[in-house]
Amino acid sequence: MKLQVLGSSSSGNCYLLSNKNETLIIECGLSYKTILKGLNFNLNNVVGVLVSHEHKDHSKAIEDMLYNGIDVYTSFGTIQKFLEETKVIQTQHRLNFIRSERQFKVGGFTILPFEVEHDAAEPLGFLISHEDTGKILFATDTYYIQYKFKGLKHLLIECNYSKEILERNLDNGLNPSRAKRLLTSHFSLENLKGFLKETDLSQCEDITLIHLSDGNSNASQFKKEIERLTGKPVYIADKGLELEL
Repeated sequence: MKLQVLGSSSSGNCYLLSNKNETLIIECGLSYKTILKGLNFNLNNVVGVLVSHEHKDHSKAIEDMLYNGIDVYTSFGTIQKFLEETKVIQTQHRLNFIRSERQFKVGGFTILPFEVEHDAAEPLGFLISHEDTGKILFATDTYYIQYKFKGLKHLLIECNYSKEILERNLDNGLNPSRAKRLLTSHFSLENLKGFLKETDLSQCEDITLIHLSDGNSNASQFKKEIERLTGKPVYIADKGLELEL
């Protein structure tokens, strides 16, 4: 199984999990053309798209995906909010509504959605299992994760900002309302550390940090601190990153 990062920031998020036979898209917050290019213009192996919530940097290409025959899996609350802005989705038969703690299958992938904490209608994280790679945890745009997980092989998890950098930026003129939103909607380095300390990482092979803030993060610092804490290889989800899982 290969992980390919097409985007992992407030400008747009999209991740591909692929083997020889099938591809699962996680998030479609880039233009359809960009995603199609990342797929080498081949949709034949795409089994579906998971969308965590309605914010455009995660959902931008939903309509194009549906129009081009790709099934989209997301919460009912996400689509309700999406429709408030777009007004219409013409290929609704491709929409699959999913709920927290209700497991489902997409191709060879078994997916268990779970609630996360974000300023969105019904945001979700995903525990993804496949025989080729074991359990993958995907969690983004959340300031807290209430669940405990066992047997994880790979983590794709948000590390958006650090409180130290955020406080320094506040002193240098960062808009307080923006800082407040980060504190109540995104995973900080400190919260991630707390989560990892309580998570069974005995089978974990690697951790990929996703959705880092442009101005309130430090990639090299975050990588070093999480590697020191966990003893696991840590990667930063920059555009173009490819990993064998």
